[in-house]
Amino acid sequence: MASMTSVSVKDGESLSLNSGLTEIKNNSFIKWMFGNETNLISEINKRADRIAVYDDVLDGRFRDRLKLDNQTGSLTIINIRPEHAGDYERWITTEDENSYSSVRYKFFLAVFVEISVNEGESLTVDSDLTEIKDYDWIRWMFGDENILIAEINVQADRITVYDDYLGRFRDRLKLDNQTGSLTITDITTEHAGDYKLLTRSSREIWLSESFSIKAFRVSVSARPPVSDSVHCCGPTEAVIRLVLSALVGVATVIILVYDIRSRRAERDQAHIHKSET
Repeated sequence: MASMTSVSVKDGESLSLNSGLTEIKNNSFIKWMFGNETNLISEINKRADRIAVYDDVLDGRFRDRLKLDNQTGSLTIINIRPEHAGDYERWITTEDENSYSSVRYKFFLAVFVEISVNEGESLTVDSDLTEIKDYDWIRWMFGDENILIAEINVQADRITVYDDYLGRFRDRLKLDNQTGSLTITDITTEHAGDYKLLTRSSREIWLSESFSIKAFRVSVSARPPVSDSVHCCGPTEAVIRLVLSALVGVATVIILVYDIRSRRAERDQAHIHKSET
């Protein structure tokens, strides 16, 4: 069984998968494979003097994105997209008249899609599935520790959210039983982090190590603090404040008019009194 290393990269970045060699011997050849069906995407055969990348396979998803180091055999993928996530397998074969050896090594690549959301909003992380098949097994993981927070196992007839495990997700997780998409309601800053979606057919669990994965890196913007000078209110309170302001304004005008009239009456009375004397 081949050894495996997990690597992760953000959407749009580049990544080099190391061959582990400083140089390729004349009696060696290297093959790079991708996906569950181990599609050949590049190779170096020193004996046949052949160096090739097959970037048009798989609907052209690797077109103009593969670079092969002809000295070490390391493979670079540029401008990575989510469809490049999955299994990469490196085969190094050495043969001569007296011996033959083949070493396989696997890389599992996760491509993070970055999502930003404001605190208090809801977020749906899409599985991109239109329906779940009879043998599908879907798992949502969170954080660097890959803690299981939700899963659908159709064969076992089990749909579960583990929102009490970390406490922070209590009563906030909703799992779509048709598509497997995950919704987080009333999100807070403690829900920021990495989310991974693992999907595999349960009937193949014991036959293959391969599975598909989507990864999301969620950032949450905190609410700005509410100061005494800035107060957010609802429509009803706003109307009440407006009415009170108007009443205060009217009262001020009435008092001002009354004061003016009082002063005028006092002046008139004084003038009459002076005339009589």
